[in-house]
Parts: sequence; structure tokens; C-alpha cells
Amino acid sequence: MVTGIAGIVAAQATSWILRAENPPVVAVASVVRDETPGRLAHELIKLVGHADKPLLIIGTTVILLGICAWVGTLAGRRPLLADLVYVALAVIGLLAVRRLDDSTAGSYFAVVVGLITWIVVNRFLTGPLLKASPPDTVAADAEPADAPVATEASDAAEATGTGGGSRRTFLLRSGGVLAVTFAGGVLARLSSEGRRKVEEARRLLRLPVTTGLEPAGVNLGGGIEPWRTPNEDFYQIHTVFTPPTISPKDWTLRIHGMVEKEITLDYSDLVARSITEAWVTLCCVSNEVGGDLIGNAWWSGVLIRDVLAQARPEAGADAVLQTSHDGWNCATPLAALTDPDRNAMLALGMNGKPLPIEHGFPVRMVVPGLYGYVSATKWLVDLEVTRFDEVDAYWTQRGWSEKGPVLTQSRIDVPRDGEGVQAGAVRIGGSAWAQHTGIEAVEYQVDGGAWQQARLGRLVGLDTWVQWAGEIDVGKGGHTLVVRATDKSGYTQTSVRTDVAPSGATGWHTIEFDAD
Repeated sequence: MVTGIAGIVAAQATSWILRAENPPVVAVASVVRDETPGRLAHELIKLVGHADKPLLIIGTTVILLGICAWVGTLAGRRPLLADLVYVALAVIGLLAVRRLDDSTAGSYFAVVVGLITWIVVNRFLTGPLLKASPPDTVAADAEPADAPVATEASDAAEATGTGGGSRRTFLLRSGGVLAVTFAGGVLARLSSEGRRKVEEARRLLRLPVTTGLEPAGVNLGGGIEPWRTPNEDFYQIHTVFTPPTISPKDWTLRIHGMVEKEITLDYSDLVARSITEAWVTLCCVSNEVGGDLIGNAWWSGVLIRDVLAQARPEAGADAVLQTSHDGWNCATPLAALTDPDRNAMLALGMNGKPLPIEHGFPVRMVVPGLYGYVSATKWLVDLEVTRFDEVDAYWTQRGWSEKGPVLTQSRIDVPRDGEGVQAGAVRIGGSAWAQHTGIEAVEYQVDGGAWQQARLGRLVGLDTWVQWAGEIDVGKGGHTLVVRATDKSGYTQTSVRTDVAPSGATGWHTIEFDAD
């Protein structure tokens, strides 16, 4: 029973923390609800009224705990069978979660957490009792003549404290498991409550932002990743285990350090300022050649240069130390934040909606042309105007480069590496980027042949990626496709492959594919 409770609470807590719909017990109860014949369901609702759903969940939980109690009777002689029963229960949970349309990856993960908890806790609790059990209880039961001996052994165990010791150990462990389970459940619930309140505050916000219309001609289609990255598909890189949940009414931003006038802004102050909107592509320094840690969105916010102008940075300052609510920080070149030709902003909106919590709600920094590790602080709460030689930012003190300008790169989306295609005319394509420099041209090469010019999608500006496409004619067999980009400064990507550390990966994206 204790094992059953621990697994159920662990799964529920996981669902709360991950904000996942349909925790396992609820999912199974939902299946029971949906499969109950209509007439019977109607009669039950008439009988219990609005208590139908709570009673269904309670009933499902009681049955599950009953099964877990029965599993406990197997653990003494057949621990593997007990594990198999837990696996069978988890499979039922997974099938129930899969049946519901609004289930997410977190819903499935909660089932897995519950299963692992069941197996681990059951072994932990039954360990002391298994050590104290007779080596062959089945044989003892089969020979009545040995019964007095078994009784004498039990009496001896009681006299020496062996049996009592194992029982005490079991009770202590059970108490510890229940205490940890209760504490973990309460903490997860509190975390969930805070997140729900912030989500509700976010949902009710009405920001003076637009959704951003995609310019005609930016999407070339044919399997290339969309030019605008939906919020739910935008890459996430951060150091927190659980994203901070900050209500707009509780948020403030302090701007201090080497300034003539220290400033503290709250959310309403920021929203009341002039809002700037722009397409900006963000990229992570950890993006491998051909990787997907990059996305393009319509960002809405307040230009940071206007706010800094109000604070009036002092002579000699060359950096701004950005600090997140969770304590993470990065140092950004002051010149990049004050550049009149760069839309560096305190972002409030993403693709026409308030920032998602995972992407920094209520306010984050967006700086075109710089990798995120030196610029794109989420859950931003502090800006200190300073000097690079006076600060140690999170990643730079771990060996990454100080300034972090985005390198010119290109990627093949079609065909995928290792994909099979039909011989003949094959459509190829992908994306290229050189934020705040701009892409001038993209070329591709097949099987070591001559470089060919790719067709480019519409160039919206210097701060966004651009799609490229072409068509090649290939015979049967294996083929190699390579792409490289040239930016508006005249620089063409180097073929030299380097690692992402310390300043971003270099090299041509190369794939191999087969034609049949």
C-alpha cells in the first residue's frame, strides 16, 4: 500500500511540475468514464450528482492501491512477478494517456516516473523482510512435521530481536517513504499552484502587439523548416530545472552600475513605453553544423537603447551584465545594446502573444546577431552597466568566448541525412543565416562537382535567416550533398570543422543520401 501511494503521488507530482495534462490516475478514470454505457452513467450521475468525477478518481485510486497491496504479497516469493504486475499497470496507464487527445510528453513521462517509483520503493521496503524470511517457505509448508521447528525458529528470532529488528526496519522505512512522498507532493502542488496563477495572469494580458504577417516569398516549402518558428517548436536552452514563474505584478527590472541615474521599472512601466516589433532569428552557440538550435520569431518589446539612454551609461563602460530571476547571468557588449541599427529589445511578446513561461515570461532580452549565451537572458530582472574586465558571466567563466557574435552558417533540410530518394530530379533546400550581417548567396555541391547557385527566398532583413532551394539530377546509388553560404560582408563559410566551444561551430553541412 505504501508503495502504491508513493508511485501515484510521484506520477501526480511529475504531472504538476511539467504542467502535463492527464496524470495516470485521471487518464484511467477518464477511460472508465468514456467506456461506461450511457444509461448506466446517467443513473450513476443521478445517484451521486456532481460528486461523480471525484468518486470515480477515488474509486480508481482505491482499486489501484488494492492491486498494489496484492502485489506486496507476491514480493516475498516472486519479486520478479511483482515487477511485472507494476509494468502491466504502467502499460494500462500509458494506453489510457495515449487515448486522450490533449496528452503531452509530460503525461507519458509521469507514468514512467510512477513505474520506477513502484519498483524501487517496493524493493526498498521488502528488503528487510526478505532477509529475515526462511530460505524455503514453500518446502516448510509442504512438510507438517517441520512446523514445530519453524515455530521454534520464529521464537528464537523474536528472542534475539532478528524478526523484531526487520519489522522495525520495515516500519521506519515505510514512515520515511510516506514522509518523503507527502513532502514531495506538497512541494509539487505548491509549484503547480504558482504556475497556474502565472499562466492565468499571462492568459489575461492584453498587450499592444501584433501577430506579425509573414512576408510573401519567405517560405519555399517542399519540406524546409518553416520560416516562422511556432512558439511551441522554438528551441529551449536554459540551466533551470523548472522555469521560474513570475507574475507581471511582481516583476521589476533594476538598471544600475556605471550609470548616472539608476532606474527601476515595473511591468506596467514597460508596457506603457513605445513598443517595437521585428523579425529576429535567435541561435544557440551549442548549435552543431546542421543543427536545429535556431528559430525565427516575431518579437515585440521595448528597445533597450532607449531605456539605457535614460540611465545614461558612464564613460568607460563596455558591457551590461544581465541577470535572470534564477541567478543565471551573461555579459553583453554595451555597443550592441545601444546600436541604433540593431533592434535589441526587452521582449514582452513572441509571435503576437505574451512570452511563454519557458521562453522568459514576463520579460526577456533579444539581441540580434549575438548567441544566446551572451545576450538572450530569460526571466530578466537585473541589468548592471559595467566592464568586461570586471565581471565573470556564467558561460564565459566556463571557457566560452566573451563577445559571442553569431557565425555565418547554412543547413540542409531536404533531403535528410541518410534518406532514400528516387533517382532523377531531386528537390533540395534548407536555411542559411548570418544575423545582423545578412545572407548574400547560398551554393550547393553534389558529389564533389562544381558549386551551383541556390535560389533564395525573400530576404526580409539582416537579422533573420533565409531559405534556399535548388534541384539536382542524380542517378542510382549513394550521393553527397554539401552547402555553404556567403554573407553580405563577402565572407564565405570555411570548410574547416570546429566544435561549438568556445565560440560556435564552423564547417559545411554535408549529408549523404541514396537514390533508387
